[in-house]
Amino acid sequence: MIHIDYTEPIRTPWITFIKPFWWFWVIALSTPVVISIAKSYISKWLDEKWLKKHKRLIEWKTMNHKKFERIVAIIFEGLGYKTKVVGGSGDKGIDVIAFKDGKRFFIQCKRKNQVLPKEVREFAGSIQDLNKEKGEKGFFVTTGEFTEDGKVFAKDSLIEIELINGFGLEKLAKEIEK
Repeated sequence: MIHIDYTEPIRTPWITFIKPFWWFWVIALSTPVVISIAKSYISKWLDEKWLKKHKRLIEWKTMNHKKFERIVAIIFEGLGYKTKVVGGSGDKGIDVIAFKDGKRFFIQCKRKNQVLPKEVREFAGSIQDLNKEKGEKGFFVTTGEFTEDGKVFAKDSLIEIELINGFGLEKLAKEIEK
């Protein structure tokens, strides 16, 4: 009786090509991960360096929204928070999540001249959807100002929201240098 080994076609490439070059495959498959991690750290380092020289509101108004989110995260890190930038499509109105003293804080970042009450209400709704524990609150950060109706809504809201306008953010950035 003839015995046919069906695993032979699989074993042959493994033995002749893949096995002797296992180190190549490890490097080739891990390189994108290593590059991504390095890029993240380098980007953060460059943003921190940039912020040390550019603490003026006028400069923040001209940057793109992604960099603004990273700059806000760096400012909050300087205030003792641990931060994670999560902004992007599908962020549900939360751009940065910050952690301090075992509590979680949600941060919305807007590069606008004026934040409308509708945007503050939407942010409160986002926090309410994610807010599972007491003590969690939100920070709404903008390069501009909040309307009076937006300020009233934030003050009267069941969700604690601290509004930080452009000048307030500039002041915080200068405080972390001290």
